[in-house]
Amino acid sequence: MNSTSPAYEAADVLYANTDFSQLNWLEAQWAAWYLWIGNPVIATGLMSFLLHEIVYFGRCIPWIIIDSMPYFRKWKLQQNKLPTAQEQWECTKQVLYSHFTIELPMIWFFHPMAEMFSMSTWQVPFPSWKIMAPQIAFFFVFEDIFHYFAHQALHWGPLYKHIHKIHHKYSAPFGLAAEYAHPAEVMILGTGTIAGPLLYCYFRRDLHILTMYVWITLRLFQAVDAHSGYDFPWSLQHIVPFWSGAEHHDFHHMAFVNNFSTSFRWCDRLFGTDDKYRQYRARVKAMQKLNMTEEEIAAQEKKMMDEVEAEGVKAEAVAEAYKYGSKTKVA
Repeated sequence: MNSTSPAYEAADVLYANTDFSQLNWLEAQWAAWYLWIGNPVIATGLMSFLLHEIVYFGRCIPWIIIDSMPYFRKWKLQQNKLPTAQEQWECTKQVLYSHFTIELPMIWFFHPMAEMFSMSTWQVPFPSWKIMAPQIAFFFVFEDIFHYFAHQALHWGPLYKHIHKIHHKYSAPFGLAAEYAHPAEVMILGTGTIAGPLLYCYFRRDLHILTMYVWITLRLFQAVDAHSGYDFPWSLQHIVPFWSGAEHHDFHHMAFVNNFSTSFRWCDRLFGTDDKYRQYRARVKAMQKLNMTEEEIAAQEKKMMDEVEAEGVKAEAVAEAYKYGSKTKVA
């Protein structure tokens, strides 16, 4: 990897000493992209933004299809709440607005900043999976911890009322709503996604942007799936017990409190911010063990969900009514 070459020279100069016969197919296509665009800054920025849009909306489309098919309704967490076409369109417009006004600049300027800390972009060959895997694991853990505390802060009265309330418009979230948020929230929580790689670059100086792309893809999958509103028997949380998933995050939207983390359940368990959630799950599990028909179980589950949502409405009202300097606390 020729990391000593000037980062902003023309692409044909950057690859002057590259032996293309030693590259695999993906590496050759990577170099071809930079040669075609001609300017590595534009090539990196354009590729990064396109990747974000294709992955985000590409992952949302299957959930839109699933929402339209009654067959999957039995795995819907809040079965009586399906997003309408109008809601999905309004959500899409807000998401696109945030993507072009907030995420596009963040994505575009991340790379020159990361290159200052020696992140590789145009360079080939790529790093091995043995190098990439621990880097991605670190990004997941860093983002989860950052998101936990930032998300809790956004539930503080003034920040909730003026910023985070938009994201809580849907008590039963759906895939497209993963990035349905106030532009300020997109910037705040997005910091957790890019700060980990930036810090890693600063201290280690051995990160390739391909690793960043894999990380962003997995992070977007996680965010969209967590907002999908579905809990399948094959969902990841049933395979990896500490994974949060849709079932964990859906409760947060329904109850307003509890479950502030993104990928993992560790922070919520450690700081006790999953107590109401665990009580609710225990009640559901106990009820399912009783000798009841499917209709009776469904009716009881709906009753419990209605109770949780009613408590959530009260907690949200308390947060919105909070004034700076007041002694009133959020429930």
